[in-house]
Amino acid sequence: MLEIERKYLVKKDLWLKTNKPKGEHILQGYLVSDYNKVIRVRVKDEEGTLTIKGKTINISRDEYEFPIPANIAAELIQKFAAGFIEKIRYTVNHKGKTWEVDEFIGNNEGLLLAEVELDSEKEIVELPDWIDIEVSRDSRYFNSNLQKYSFKSWNK
Repeated sequence: MLEIERKYLVKKDLWLKTNKPKGEHILQGYLVSDYNKVIRVRVKDEEGTLTIKGKTINISRDEYEFPIPANIAAELIQKFAAGFIEKIRYTVNHKGKTWEVDEFIGNNEGLLLAEVELDSEKEIVELPDWIDIEVSRDSRYFNSNLQKYSFKSWNK
């Protein structure tokens, strides 16, 4: 499957004033993370997933995701992950699109990122007022890189 996604920084002051649903806790670890591929294991509340993502070209990449038991996902992270990140995810609908806003905790505390999946790279999407600058092509903001080089470490 092809994932086409734009990623943005979030204006914290406006986000805090936004009416949002309850967030979901996410723990994700990376079994493999290199230039050409990422193999990620995630525990989101009581669900587990194994995800394989290919090399990002522009804002697109191949993505395959498989459900696995949450306890197996947690065990894989503990035993085999090179690193992990934690975040609270909020899912917000805006003008016909589903936005996922991640409030990072731990080593990436203070970082707020929003992602929206698109049907094509040329699709134009109306941005919520709490969206700041686009960082889709800035690899520092890839989750797989945030587990290696935390937001706090490069934002000093």
